[in-house]
Amino acid sequence: MKNYMFTAICIASCFFGYAQSKNFIDQPYLETNAKVDSLVKPDRIYLSILIQEKEDRDKTSVEKQEREMASVLEGLGINLKKQLKIEDLASNYKKYFLRKKSVLKSKAYELIVYDGLTASKVLIHLEDKGISNVRLTKTDYSKSEALKLILRSKAILKAKAQAISLVEPLGQALGNAIYISDKYYQNRNYSQRNAKMSLEYAPSNDLEEPIDIEFSGIKIESEVKVRFAID
Repeated sequence: MKNYMFTAICIASCFFGYAQSKNFIDQPYLETNAKVDSLVKPDRIYLSILIQEKEDRDKTSVEKQEREMASVLEGLGINLKKQLKIEDLASNYKKYFLRKKSVLKSKAYELIVYDGLTASKVLIHLEDKGISNVRLTKTDYSKSEALKLILRSKAILKAKAQAISLVEPLGQALGNAIYISDKYYQNRNYSQRNAKMSLEYAPSNDLEEPIDIEFSGIKIESEVKVRFAID
């Protein structure tokens, strides 16, 4: 008897859930999509710096170039502890014809700067010291999360305005939102010219005149899909 009652309760619960689902699906609703975007200036510029032991007469060491790099960056007001980190450390073995094996060391660094002007100064002053293997890896916007919330709100209001404009001419009223989904996009695209900026520019005699490098803006976009009940 107890087993029978339990089965009956389960069946009743399932039927009630089905009825609720059916009512939700069958009620009249309007679905609308809305998209908003914003173009922002990147404030995080990531540079990759590669230092290699040179095969010149003095065999300029990585350590010497590292000290020169640190001096240049500090002279530009860059905080080495916060903005510079080691990416990779390696030793490359090369064989030369009729020579003994030679060990060539290299170090890779990631540097973060906050504007294009500083990136230009880094490029010029490092190349003046013989460190020319510098490239742009990516750009970013530090306040993207806050901007994403603002764009979401704008997108949902736009969706509501679109829905109202569709139901009012029919003499109907827009009800509550019964379904909401959203998507978020961030396009960090930048030109190949900027990405390969390391060897495209030669330092001038006057190091006080930096090269002005323009970075493409970052497009941040929010898209929502909303279903409104129609009263």
